[in-house]
Amino acid sequence: MSENDIDSNRRRFLTTAATVVGGVGVAAAATPFISSMSPSAKTKAIGAPVEVDISELKPGQRMIKKWRGKPIWILRRSDTQLQEIKAVDDELRDPDSEVASQQPPYAQNEYRSIKPEYLVVIGICTHLGCSPNYVPHNAADNFNLSDDWQGGFLCPCHGSRFDLAGRVFKDVPAPTNLVVPPYHYLSDTQLVIGEDPGEKA
Repeated sequence: MSENDIDSNRRRFLTTAATVVGGVGVAAAATPFISSMSPSAKTKAIGAPVEVDISELKPGQRMIKKWRGKPIWILRRSDTQLQEIKAVDDELRDPDSEVASQQPPYAQNEYRSIKPEYLVVIGICTHLGCSPNYVPHNAADNFNLSDDWQGGFLCPCHGSRFDLAGRVFKDVPAPTNLVVPPYHYLSDTQLVIGEDPGEKA
């Protein structure tokens, strides 16, 4: 083997090694820049859809989650509560949810929900942005509500009341029903808030 052959082999080896090391170096240097272009965890938390496990939610119970910095209420309505929804229609400002901006089309129904059992609303009063209390029928006395209170939500600041479908009563300051956010179900016990049916995160 001549010296020229040895030099060529050595040169090829050194060139390959330098290329590999250089490529690794470029990738390592570029990673922080590429990562900086991705949304931060905080940014994702502010606007990204939120998955919620509702498997532990019992009838009559409410769960609170956050989406875009807002409280999202998920209320599992009992059979009795579902029957009581129609009983207050005459007392409501918008019983048929005709103000379209307050809910997506798939929640513009009697229960204002995809599945009658579960109500999903933004827990902010439509008057001045306070957060109402969930007041079931059996807790009416604690909030000085009348005996015919069927259950629903009461804003402690200015007295606005909403029924078990988040619909506003006529004689209160709040002008519209509680807002239903976009949402859909992944399964019977898993839902996604912040994303309409058919959309992908």
